[in-house]
Amino acid sequence: MQSPSWLPSLVWTDYRLALLFTVLMPLILLLWAFIAKAETMQSLLVIYWRVSSLLAITVYLLIGALPVGFIAGWVARVLIPVSLWFWADLNEEIKEQPSSRLKLSFVSWRWAVSLYCGLGAIAQIPVLRCALTGTDALLQEPFCRIWLDPPWAFRAMFHPTTKPFFLGFLALVGLAIYVIYLGYFVVVRLGRQGRSATGQ
Repeated sequence: MQSPSWLPSLVWTDYRLALLFTVLMPLILLLWAFIAKAETMQSLLVIYWRVSSLLAITVYLLIGALPVGFIAGWVARVLIPVSLWFWADLNEEIKEQPSSRLKLSFVSWRWAVSLYCGLGAIAQIPVLRCALTGTDALLQEPFCRIWLDPPWAFRAMFHPTTKPFFLGFLALVGLAIYVIYLGYFVVVRLGRQGRSATGQ
Protein backbone atom coordinates (compact mmCIF):
# COMPACT_ATOMS: atom_id res chain seq x y z
CA MET A 1 0.00 0.00 0.00
CA GLN A 2 1.49 3.33 -1.09
CA SER A 3 1.46 5.92 1.68
CA PRO A 4 0.20 9.49 1.05
CA SER A 5 2.88 12.12 0.49
CA TRP A 6 1.74 14.07 3.56
CA LEU A 7 1.95 11.11 5.96
CA PRO A 8 5.64 11.42 6.95
CA SER A 9 5.10 15.04 7.98
CA LEU A 10 2.04 14.02 10.01
CA VAL A 11 3.94 11.22 11.75
CA TRP A 12 6.79 13.53 12.75
CA THR A 13 4.29 16.15 13.95
CA ASP A 14 2.59 13.51 16.09
CA TYR A 15 5.88 12.55 17.72
CA ARG A 16 6.71 16.20 18.42
CA LEU A 17 3.29 16.72 20.00
CA ALA A 18 3.80 13.56 22.04
CA LEU A 19 7.11 14.92 23.32
CA LEU A 20 5.41 18.17 24.31
CA PHE A 21 2.20 16.83 25.86
CA THR A 22 3.35 13.52 27.35
CA VAL A 23 6.94 14.28 28.42
CA LEU A 24 7.92 17.94 28.76
CA MET A 25 4.70 19.41 30.17
CA PRO A 26 4.01 16.69 32.79
CA LEU A 27 7.66 16.80 33.86
CA ILE A 28 7.46 20.56 34.42
CA LEU A 29 4.15 20.15 36.25
CA LEU A 30 5.57 17.42 38.49
CA LEU A 31 8.51 19.62 39.49
CA TRP A 32 6.16 22.57 40.01
CA ALA A 33 3.77 20.50 42.13
CA PHE A 34 6.71 19.19 44.18
CA ILE A 35 8.02 22.72 44.85
CA ALA A 36 4.50 23.95 45.68
CA LYS A 37 3.90 20.88 47.88
CA ALA A 38 0.68 20.13 45.99
CA GLU A 39 0.44 16.52 47.08
CA THR A 40 -2.78 15.66 45.22
CA MET A 41 -1.35 16.78 41.89
CA GLN A 42 1.90 15.00 42.70
CA SER A 43 -0.01 11.77 43.30
CA LEU A 44 -1.92 12.03 40.03
CA LEU A 45 1.21 12.88 38.09
CA VAL A 46 3.08 9.92 39.58
CA ILE A 47 0.20 7.69 38.46
CA TYR A 48 0.40 9.32 35.04
CA TRP A 49 4.13 8.60 34.72
CA ARG A 50 3.61 4.96 35.66
CA VAL A 51 0.94 4.53 33.01
CA SER A 52 2.66 6.60 30.32
CA SER A 53 5.84 4.55 30.66
CA LEU A 54 4.14 2.36 28.04
CA LEU A 55 4.93 5.11 25.52
CA ALA A 56 8.64 4.75 26.22
CA ILE A 57 8.33 0.99 25.87
CA THR A 58 6.55 1.57 22.55
CA VAL A 59 9.44 3.65 21.19
CA TYR A 60 11.91 0.86 21.93
CA LEU A 61 9.61 -1.80 20.51
CA LEU A 62 9.45 0.17 17.27
CA ILE A 63 13.23 0.64 17.30
CA GLY A 64 13.38 -3.15 17.16
CA ALA A 65 10.72 -3.11 14.40
CA LEU A 66 8.46 -5.29 16.54
CA PRO A 67 4.84 -5.11 15.31
CA VAL A 68 3.48 -5.34 18.87
CA GLY A 69 4.74 -1.78 19.29
CA PHE A 70 1.76 -0.50 17.32
CA ILE A 71 -0.64 -2.14 19.76
CA ALA A 72 1.33 -0.89 22.77
CA GLY A 73 1.27 2.68 21.46
CA TRP A 74 -2.47 2.57 20.84
CA VAL A 75 -3.19 1.10 24.28
CA ALA A 76 -1.03 3.80 25.89
CA ARG A 77 -3.16 6.50 24.25
CA VAL A 78 -6.26 4.88 25.73
CA LEU A 79 -4.84 4.32 29.22
CA ILE A 80 -3.39 7.80 29.72
CA PRO A 81 -6.74 9.68 29.77
CA VAL A 82 -8.23 6.91 31.91
CA SER A 83 -5.42 7.25 34.44
CA LEU A 84 -5.91 11.02 34.65
CA TRP A 85 -9.68 10.99 35.23
CA PHE A 86 -10.39 7.64 36.90
CA TRP A 87 -9.62 8.52 40.53
CA ALA A 88 -12.71 9.99 42.20
CA ASP A 89 -10.90 11.11 45.37
CA LEU A 90 -8.09 12.92 43.51
CA ASN A 91 -10.57 14.55 41.11
CA GLU A 92 -12.58 15.87 44.04
CA GLU A 93 -9.52 17.16 45.89
CA ILE A 94 -8.22 18.96 42.82
CA LYS A 95 -11.64 20.48 42.18
CA GLU A 96 -11.81 21.81 45.74
CA GLN A 97 -8.37 23.41 45.69
CA PRO A 98 -8.26 27.22 45.49
CA SER A 99 -7.49 28.79 42.14
CA SER A 100 -3.82 29.18 41.32
CA ARG A 101 -1.54 29.25 38.32
CA LEU A 102 -0.48 25.68 39.10
CA LYS A 103 -4.07 24.43 39.23
CA LEU A 104 -4.95 26.23 35.99
CA SER A 105 -1.86 24.84 34.26
CA PHE A 106 -2.50 21.33 35.54
CA VAL A 107 -6.18 21.25 34.59
CA SER A 108 -5.40 22.74 31.16
CA TRP A 109 -2.72 20.13 30.53
CA ARG A 110 -4.99 17.31 31.71
CA TRP A 111 -7.67 18.31 29.22
CA ALA A 112 -5.12 18.89 26.44
CA VAL A 113 -3.31 15.56 26.83
CA SER A 114 -6.62 13.71 27.13
CA LEU A 115 -7.85 15.31 23.90
CA TYR A 116 -4.53 14.61 22.18
CA CYS A 117 -4.51 10.95 23.23
CA GLY A 118 -8.19 10.45 22.45
CA LEU A 119 -7.95 11.88 18.94
CA GLY A 120 -4.66 10.03 18.42
CA ALA A 121 -6.21 6.70 19.42
CA ILE A 122 -9.01 7.23 16.90
CA ALA A 123 -6.63 8.34 14.16
CA GLN A 124 -4.31 5.38 14.70
CA ILE A 125 -6.97 2.68 14.34
CA PRO A 126 -6.02 2.15 10.66
CA VAL A 127 -2.35 1.86 11.71
CA LEU A 128 -3.14 -1.13 13.93
CA ARG A 129 -3.10 -3.34 10.86
CA CYS A 130 0.70 -2.92 10.95
CA ALA A 131 0.68 -4.99 14.15
CA LEU A 132 -0.55 -7.98 12.14
CA THR A 133 2.53 -8.11 9.93
CA GLY A 134 5.88 -9.75 10.61
CA THR A 135 9.03 -7.71 11.10
CA ASP A 136 10.22 -8.28 7.53
CA ALA A 137 6.87 -7.30 6.07
CA LEU A 138 6.77 -4.28 8.39
CA LEU A 139 10.05 -3.01 6.97
CA GLN A 140 8.87 -3.48 3.39
CA GLU A 141 5.40 -1.96 3.77
CA PRO A 142 5.75 1.82 3.05
CA PHE A 143 2.67 2.77 5.09
CA CYS A 144 3.92 0.99 8.22
CA ARG A 145 7.61 1.74 7.66
CA ILE A 146 7.02 5.50 8.00
CA TRP A 147 6.05 5.07 11.67
CA LEU A 148 9.49 3.62 12.42
CA ASP A 149 11.43 6.68 11.28
CA PRO A 150 11.11 8.80 14.46
CA PRO A 151 12.04 5.91 16.82
CA TRP A 152 15.03 5.11 14.59
CA ALA A 153 16.08 8.77 14.68
CA PHE A 154 15.85 8.58 18.49
CA ARG A 155 18.09 5.52 18.47
CA ALA A 156 20.62 7.25 16.20
CA MET A 157 20.77 10.13 18.66
CA PHE A 158 20.86 8.26 21.99
CA HIS A 159 21.89 4.65 21.21
CA PRO A 160 24.00 4.84 18.03
CA THR A 161 26.14 1.82 18.90
CA THR A 162 23.40 -0.44 20.29
CA LYS A 163 21.78 -3.04 18.08
CA PRO A 164 18.06 -2.45 17.40
CA PHE A 165 17.34 -6.10 18.19
CA PHE A 166 18.81 -5.74 21.69
CA LEU A 167 16.79 -2.58 22.39
CA GLY A 168 13.68 -4.34 21.13
CA PHE A 169 14.38 -7.27 23.43
CA LEU A 170 14.71 -4.96 26.43
CA ALA A 171 11.41 -3.38 25.41
CA LEU A 172 9.73 -6.80 25.35
CA VAL A 173 10.97 -7.42 28.89
CA GLY A 174 9.63 -4.02 29.93
CA LEU A 175 6.31 -4.75 28.24
CA ALA A 176 6.01 -8.07 30.08
CA ILE A 177 6.61 -6.35 33.43
CA TYR A 178 4.10 -3.63 32.52
CA VAL A 179 1.42 -6.18 31.59
CA ILE A 180 2.00 -8.13 34.82
CA TYR A 181 1.71 -4.98 36.92
CA LEU A 182 -1.40 -3.82 35.04
CA GLY A 183 -2.97 -7.25 35.46
CA TYR A 184 -2.23 -7.20 39.19
CA PHE A 185 -3.78 -3.75 39.48
CA VAL A 186 -6.97 -4.71 37.61
CA VAL A 187 -7.45 -8.09 39.32
CA VAL A 188 -6.31 -7.29 42.87
CA ARG A 189 -5.93 -3.60 43.71
CA LEU A 190 -8.92 -2.31 41.77
CA GLY A 191 -11.21 -4.67 43.64
CA ARG A 192 -9.88 -3.44 46.98
CA GLN A 193 -9.61 0.29 46.29
CA GLY A 194 -12.23 0.99 43.65
CA ARG A 195 -11.79 4.50 42.29
CA SER A 196 -9.86 5.68 45.32
CA ALA A 197 -6.16 6.31 44.62
CA THR A 198 -5.41 6.38 48.35
CA GLY A 199 -7.46 3.30 49.15
CA GLN A 200 -9.52 5.20 51.71
